[in-house]
Amino acid sequence: MQNPRLPYLKQRVHNLTFDPGVYLMKDKSGEIIYVGKAKSLKKRVSSYFRENANHDEKVRKMVSHVYDFDYIVTDSEFEALVLECSLIKQHTPKYNILLKDDKGYHYVMISAGDFPKISAQKQKVENGEYLGPYTSSFAVKQSVDEANRVFLLPTCNRKFPQEFRKGRPCLNYYIKQCMGVCRGRISKEEYREIVDQAVRYIRSGSADSVKHLTEQMEAAAEAMDFERAARLRDRIRAIQKIAESQKIIRSSEVEQDIIAFAGGEKYICCVVLKFRGGRLVDKDTHLFSDAGEVSAVRQEFLSRYYLGRSDIPRVIAVDELPEDAELIASLLEQTAGKKVRLFTPQRGEQRQLLEMAYHNATEQLSQKTTYSAKEIAALDELGKLLGLESIPNYIESYDISNLGDSGIVAGMVVFENAQPLRSAYKRFSMKEVVGQNDYACMQEVLRRRFNRYFEQKETGKGFGRMPDLILLDGGKGHVSAVQEVLDEMGIAVPLYGMVKDDRHRTRAIAKNGGEISITTFKSAFRLVSAIQDEVHRFAISYQRNVRKKSAFSMRITEFKGVGPKKAEKLLKAFKTKTALQQATAEELAKILSMPQQKAEEFRNFLQTI
Repeated sequence: MQNPRLPYLKQRVHNLTFDPGVYLMKDKSGEIIYVGKAKSLKKRVSSYFRENANHDEKVRKMVSHVYDFDYIVTDSEFEALVLECSLIKQHTPKYNILLKDDKGYHYVMISAGDFPKISAQKQKVENGEYLGPYTSSFAVKQSVDEANRVFLLPTCNRKFPQEFRKGRPCLNYYIKQCMGVCRGRISKEEYREIVDQAVRYIRSGSADSVKHLTEQMEAAAEAMDFERAARLRDRIRAIQKIAESQKIIRSSEVEQDIIAFAGGEKYICCVVLKFRGGRLVDKDTHLFSDAGEVSAVRQEFLSRYYLGRSDIPRVIAVDELPEDAELIASLLEQTAGKKVRLFTPQRGEQRQLLEMAYHNATEQLSQKTTYSAKEIAALDELGKLLGLESIPNYIESYDISNLGDSGIVAGMVVFENAQPLRSAYKRFSMKEVVGQNDYACMQEVLRRRFNRYFEQKETGKGFGRMPDLILLDGGKGHVSAVQEVLDEMGIAVPLYGMVKDDRHRTRAIAKNGGEISITTFKSAFRLVSAIQDEVHRFAISYQRNVRKKSAFSMRITEFKGVGPKKAEKLLKAFKTKTALQQATAEELAKILSMPQQKAEEFRNFLQTI
């Protein structure tokens, strides 16, 4: 993989400074393919282009694609580290490790306003404070439920202070599971203090909260504020009751993360175990393929993993300290606003926890290696069966779903390396085809898909990526109809259909002019069946959502003064049924241009749907 640009690149290196900074490797198209930081730019960058340099496979591959490079000089190595992290997040270069994005993570949200509420959220949806991200939805929901129960916080849809003293308190107040904020008898300062206590409980666990509340209770008792002291005592007892019912897996109460890496021939796995208040609250697993040496991955992971997070612990135990451990610790302290200890434990309880994290990483790696062999076998068998020139690593599949002449939709799913790539899934609503015509619908969807390809192909991502294989949920007629579109657009991608039997099970693969039986090819059969089942599930679930939204829209129009146009306006503003039902009368009055009294009536009507 010799790079013909090496003489030019070496010449450029001669003019580099010995100062610290960040370097950006670029390919022939000018795209940034790698970002790195250096204590000395000249020494670091020149190391890539030396003859007989002992690089690993990943670095050799990257160097072979370098056409040019750019660099930014900084005042210190620490500034270079901060800038490196920022540029990697901005450009997501091909040869840097790619951490998981926000999809798949969960957050604790403290809403904005004078009377905020605490809730579990799948993603950041509005202004407010967020704790996280966390990988376990169960852990997030459990923490939020516990906090709301202990501190008697409201979980209803009412908005405060707008809805103070409007109607009677809900059932939770009468069964002593809510403080009854709706009665308007608590100041925003008192309420905020309670919310802060709840947030502290979620952040730091039961031990820290009990200690903090006990100090407040004793201070209240000394000030002879016995009513407040009693309330604080009740909160302490509630926390202690929850703590007793949970399995405490370690004695130390310090908040800490335990991080271990395991490396294989193709993959590197990292496991982060998060301990808060004496218990394991989350496990975050990252798998990197073709990432190079474990030491380089460890260095980059620790530099970037905690950026933008609100849950940086005071102690981070890692299986081996990276080369820039002191710089990384300084970066973490700057991000967290507190002292952070980054170290490798040699003995005791923390060493045992580190071994537990390593065991989890090796287990994940073992499963992935076994799984990967099966995936490769399935793709190889499918490629040979269809006579493809190469293995179809990136497969797109399409299905049409309808119920009558209206609400016709399509789903597109993507399988990369024989696994669902859910971040690349797409939904389509028919814009041109009227009535039930599967062939015409397939043509419209594929035409729209490849129009987007021509718009985005420079990015090489999403619609800008060309699939290795297209599978349609349908027979020869579907294949023939879509092939016309591909030929018309100059798209040369292998195209086949997936045929089902009378029991809706995958039977064969359709092509122009015939069928290929796949039931005897077990690996390929399982893969194609999985793809067909997934695209059908995805398309029909979208169809059901469209139907539900349409039915809800029709119900809205039953209220006098709200017609189809206003219903559409409401759904556009609030997106979901739940969001609309949580809207205040003031918001509804503004959007619908109706009197406050009528908006109140309409809001009550929405609760009955």
